[in-house]
Amino acid sequence: MAAWSCRFLLLRGTRVISLRAAAESPVQSLSSIRTVKTTTWFEEHLTDENQEYMRKSIAEEFRRQTAEKLNPLKDEPWPRKEWTEGSRRVGLVAVKLGMAPVWTKAGERHVVTMLQVQDCHVIKYLSKEEYDGHTAALVVGGKNASPFQIYEKELEMFRNAGVPPKQKITTFKVSDNALIKPGTPLYAAHFRPGQYVDITAKSIGKGFQGVMKRWGFKGQPASHGQTKTHRRPGASGPGGDPAKVFKGKKMPGRMGNTYITSHGLKIWRVNTKYNVLYVNGSVPGHKNCLVKVRDTVLPTKSSTLLNPPFPTYFTEEDGDLDEDLYDEDMFIHTEPSLTLT
Repeated sequence: MAAWSCRFLLLRGTRVISLRAAAESPVQSLSSIRTVKTTTWFEEHLTDENQEYMRKSIAEEFRRQTAEKLNPLKDEPWPRKEWTEGSRRVGLVAVKLGMAPVWTKAGERHVVTMLQVQDCHVIKYLSKEEYDGHTAALVVGGKNASPFQIYEKELEMFRNAGVPPKQKITTFKVSDNALIKPGTPLYAAHFRPGQYVDITAKSIGKGFQGVMKRWGFKGQPASHGQTKTHRRPGASGPGGDPAKVFKGKKMPGRMGNTYITSHGLKIWRVNTKYNVLYVNGSVPGHKNCLVKVRDTVLPTKSSTLLNPPFPTYFTEEDGDLDEDLYDEDMFIHTEPSLTLT
């Protein structure tokens, strides 16, 4: 609990003196400065041995919960339905690792972003009435977090699903035939090479920026009568008729730190051992940030969803896959690049 405390300082002119020094001199004024103490942490009053024991026990409990949910179909699974055109599957929560180059068989070079799916589980099912009245939804969480840094109300949701607390939880709209039982793990094999996805993440914050950096304005001349207006936006153009500046005008302001969605990114490779997706191009967000990956909504790219794992990839029924799944146009470095006839 946060505790409030007050300490009294005696002011004499412009100098601040202590209570002991004030006893020897006349006092001119008395003021109170209020400070806030930090919240008490769970390990603040524990010894080093107890802290180490608690962290080990929590880690073992998380591993046990994760291992129990690796086979979700063993205990009363929800009925699975067939995929139909227009079905909407659930998405994933992944961690942005970085970028790397790949090459096609034709010699073209592409830059990909590596996204790792870490401890991703379905947390909760929301019916149409609970969500928005139009479609059902699934709450998905990714990357385990410490239970001491999450509110008790949120912990109850994770306990009901039987999974460890998560750093990131998000909601995906799904169709009625794509429902998944809470507690089911989600893997990178949920997507396949050649498929197009949409990725949403919070962009890197740039702070308060001018119009040249924020909107790409050309700026004004560097000389010939310009006086301290080289990077300024110039006239905002309201005129006398509207007598106002319209909302949405491109002006200086805070740049970045907003959620951005990149549409239609192709998946070149899927590593099933480490649950890594190799997505074409750049992805919003900084390194190690959590992103939201789902099937693309672009109508021109929807033809890649003809036969996806539906409603998701299950290790019990779908069987083991190869360690690496490649797109048919991607060059594999373990294969020879030249063949002699």
